[in-house]
Amino acid sequence: MSDSSPAALRVAVLADSDTRWKWGALTALRIAPGAAVHGFLLWGRATPTQRQLAEVGAEADELTEVNAVEFLAEQGRRAAAGDPALPPFDVLVLACVGGTTQAMLHGLARVWDGVERRPAVVTGYVGVVYEKLSDGLLLRHGADLVLANSPYDERRFRAIYDGVGAGSASVTPCALPFLGGTRYDPGPAERGERPTRVVFAVQPSVPEGRAERSYLLGRAMAHARRHPEREVVLKLRSKPSEHTTHIEELPYQRLAERQKEEWPPNFRLAYGNMGEVLDGTDLLVTVSSTAALESLERSIPTAVLTDLGVREPLGNHYFIGSGCLASWDEIDDGALPTADPDWLADQGITRDAAGVETGFATARGRLAALLERRAGAGLPPLAPYYTPRTAPGYLPRLLARHGLDPKGEPLADQPTAAAEAGLRAASRKLLRRTARGAYRAGAQRVAPLIRRWGQL
Repeated sequence: MSDSSPAALRVAVLADSDTRWKWGALTALRIAPGAAVHGFLLWGRATPTQRQLAEVGAEADELTEVNAVEFLAEQGRRAAAGDPALPPFDVLVLACVGGTTQAMLHGLARVWDGVERRPAVVTGYVGVVYEKLSDGLLLRHGADLVLANSPYDERRFRAIYDGVGAGSASVTPCALPFLGGTRYDPGPAERGERPTRVVFAVQPSVPEGRAERSYLLGRAMAHARRHPEREVVLKLRSKPSEHTTHIEELPYQRLAERQKEEWPPNFRLAYGNMGEVLDGTDLLVTVSSTAALESLERSIPTAVLTDLGVREPLGNHYFIGSGCLASWDEIDDGALPTADPDWLADQGITRDAAGVETGFATARGRLAALLERRAGAGLPPLAPYYTPRTAPGYLPRLLARHGLDPKGEPLADQPTAAAEAGLRAASRKLLRRTARGAYRAGAQRVAPLIRRWGQL
């Protein structure tokens, strides 16, 4: 086919948060090297700010903010190739939460009905999958490729799909696209060229409570006091006015500001790209962040905290068997956890740049086969496991939250691109832009403040 070479591919990425945008855009470039990437940011609570987009380090040739109905309408027009200003996409990466992914699959099935050559659809997970496995996985069923980030994930994904009779042919072994980077060199710290740097990578929602978050913050500061020769860095995900994939009710930086007078001189806060922070890290400490996998891939000593227990709500149970579980007491005493090589291999951690790249080979091959089929007879209609027949008490409510009826059609009160035609289009757009700003301010600033007042 004329457009089958990777350099000629046009890839669309739909994302609903900064971390999912990072995963989606980087995955697109890994499985379709050289492709032109058009990003669509889904309007909502976690729509990334310009600062967040710049920080994640994943760029697009074009970037558009849309709601679900707008996105679906545009994909229908592009696939039909009826508008020369909207050329069709070859691949669509859905980098969204499970419910949104399911809604998009049903909406796309509708807008692509009768289309001769629809795009290939790819989805997956941003990182460690430690909760709601069956729920999230079945919501992603229906995509042509469901990427599994490790051999461990591939086995779990196939077992669930086959176990419900959905079929697991879409499950595709892959790797996390942000693994790799500079391999850890302990030399500079050992030679005294710089202080040993301990980075505590915090998470927006784990743990949730004020007491637990204050405890972890206090232990990080106490470690800095106990080891004045070290530099202790609190690595933050977002600023208080921003949201990521998960809601952060009690930002660490606000808790830290209240204790500013108690900060040790060797303690500081840091934002920025995680990969850049890891370049100078000698020990990564976290509760259960996917940053642990990035750190382990670079051979950086990594500690997954047990202070609050090893519990499913914390996600640190995922690291059982890794050899990385440790407490702040043990870290204070100089512990440097050694990761188990078999556990690392099962998680797709190769500690080798060539190995990381090899992890995308199967996905590239399967995508190429899909595109060949698309150029010939065309791809079959999307067929998610959940339908009004298999989940009549669940699916309609899920679709309605995204402005769709049980058939994937826009609900009557939902705006579409066609509705914006005419003399009043500019004013409608202005009103909707203002409404988006008001919604974002309420969701990201006012609502968390009200919830914090309720905890006083």
